[in-house]
Amino acid sequence: MRTRPAGTWQRLLDEQHGIITTKQMHAFGVNKDSINHYVQTGQWLRVFRGVVSVTNGPLTREMQLSAALLYAGRGALLSHTTAAEEWGWVRPGAGPVHVTVPYGCSATSKPPTMRHAKQNFTSESNEQIHPGVVVHRSRAMGHISVETNPARTSAVDTVLDLVVAEPTSRQATITLVSAMSSGGVNVAAMTSKVEVRRPMRYLKPILHTLALMRDGVHSALEYRYVLDVEQAHGLPVGQRQAPVFVDGRQLFEDIRYQICDLIVRLDGQAFHSAKQRRFRDRRRDNAAELRNLPRLMYGWHEVADDPCGVYREVREVLVREGWTDASYPCDRCAL
Repeated sequence: MRTRPAGTWQRLLDEQHGIITTKQMHAFGVNKDSINHYVQTGQWLRVFRGVVSVTNGPLTREMQLSAALLYAGRGALLSHTTAAEEWGWVRPGAGPVHVTVPYGCSATSKPPTMRHAKQNFTSESNEQIHPGVVVHRSRAMGHISVETNPARTSAVDTVLDLVVAEPTSRQATITLVSAMSSGGVNVAAMTSKVEVRRPMRYLKPILHTLALMRDGVHSALEYRYVLDVEQAHGLPVGQRQAPVFVDGRQLFEDIRYQICDLIVRLDGQAFHSAKQRRFRDRRRDNAAELRNLPRLMYGWHEVADDPCGVYREVREVLVREGWTDASYPCDRCAL
């Protein structure tokens, strides 16, 4: 160990957060027997075959990501949920690391790596070395990456990966709206990506959802309202993000039914501070009151948990204000 160039060795360990491959160590003159000795005596940890941590303590998240990328091989990218965590849309979890590799790469998904109690006794909470790796494959590696450290899929590609991985088209479209909103991915960028990298699943629902977003659906809550309240019950289509001017300032109503000027507000925009939200809602309330306009307000729980109850209230006001009822109950209404 002392004969190796310490500077180069240290820089490599720093760049890879204390994780190194056996191939890299061989290049520094460390032979197989030496590696086995350090692992078997508990000074190092074998994370995966050919990937070692030069410490015996718990791996940090940075070390877990580095180990997964080194295991997956050259050109591997953090992707799916793991990329979303790195982009800051999802809180880091304890689950496996998702990576995407090119077709032809030999890496396969790995279950969690556990310590061998026969070699080194430890507490149960410290038994797991690595949470495992989920390997995905892509033929578009040159078009989905961005220059980040560690390497990961672009924001728009991360959204598309999360969407296509969902088990149903309904959940896929909800994830599409939510991830685009959280990640700041605009409709134009997502539409261009779908055209270039056409998903093998859910293409029609994705395109339909993007059309709704172009018409003003900005959040998962607004999308659930369109899906489960309006479309499921045959309510008229409301105007999204309807402009209203208050004290010379332009604000926007979430939904306005122009046939009778009913306003529906959806209180789910977490990116507004409480102070901003109170001011905005107060000014919009005053403007609606001055114009004698009816208004209803719903949050996530009402729309997600009781869309039929929301439908009944909206229908009642629409009918009261002169709309000729053409709605109908959905399958959930009878439950």
